[in-house]
Amino acid sequence: MKTPSPIKLTLAFTDPELDDRERDREVQTLLTELKGLDLIRAGRAPDPAPPEGNKAMGGVLTGMIIMELYGPQLKNLFGLLGARLSGKTIEFEVEANGKRLSVKAADEKDMDLAIRKARAFIEE
Repeated sequence: MKTPSPIKLTLAFTDPELDDRERDREVQTLLTELKGLDLIRAGRAPDPAPPEGNKAMGGVLTGMIIMELYGPQLKNLFGLLGARLSGKTIEFEVEANGKRLSVKAADEKDMDLAIRKARAFIEE
């Protein structure tokens, strides 16, 4: 039996009315809520080019989360995202089966459409 490939989601809070501190607060709140789901991992998105002289292990990108999960957990994740993020301006990228899909949402209608597109994309 073939082992399913993990699905990777990158989510960014892009509301221009939020400052970096507010975006990071959104990230922290969502990460806390994600702990209840059976994900492979969920965390802040690492900065691929941290500032020179950064003594930490590297920086993180403001307002971004990376999640990895297997298909069966997708329904629960999308349920949480739909309930939690409706009305927020976000972008997310889904990577599955070697392909990528990027979607944006700014209200509840956009979020529902984005989730439907992501589900259809993953099922292809």
